[in-house]
Amino acid sequence: MKLRLAGCALAVAALLAGCQSDTTGTAVRSPDSPTEPTIATPRPSRTPSPTAAPPRTVTPAPSGTSAPPQAAEVLSPQNGYVFIETKSGKTRCQLSATEVGCEAQFTNAPEVDGLPANGVRLTPDGQTEWVVGNLGDIPAVTLDYRRYAAVGWTIDASADGTRITNDRTRHGMVVAVEGVQTF
Repeated sequence: MKLRLAGCALAVAALLAGCQSDTTGTAVRSPDSPTEPTIATPRPSRTPSPTAAPPRTVTPAPSGTSAPPQAAEVLSPQNGYVFIETKSGKTRCQLSATEVGCEAQFTNAPEVDGLPANGVRLTPDGQTEWVVGNLGDIPAVTLDYRRYAAVGWTIDASADGTRITNDRTRHGMVVAVEGVQTF
């Protein structure tokens, strides 16, 4: 009986040890390396599937000047995420309903744990956080200079930067390698 109890206690301890989610340490990255991990992932298709909903038109919030609303191309999510890359290839982002994360080699980024930040995270309520990380080999859709809609966000891509606005709260950011402006 004691042997059986000891075996059960050992099994429970092993299970609990495997359920920990805390990883201590400092993030390490290669300085300014454009090399990405090589995990084969297919690029998403821009061709709508036969069961896809028709594209929706995103109407911007009223402003001092009135301009005709511009139709937005809807980018379909994969597992709740949309992955984009700017036309220049200098900025990549992942969008979900709960946040947007973008990475670039920013020219004047703050330091995070002694390293220059290469990413910024934005929530729908306008909270931003600079981060150090790597989005990896994401299946990004390369944007042309126009308007897109994805998982509750409107994306306005231009040569001056990529403006990402939450459709519900109207909070957002403009991302360019020169910096990030939030609103």
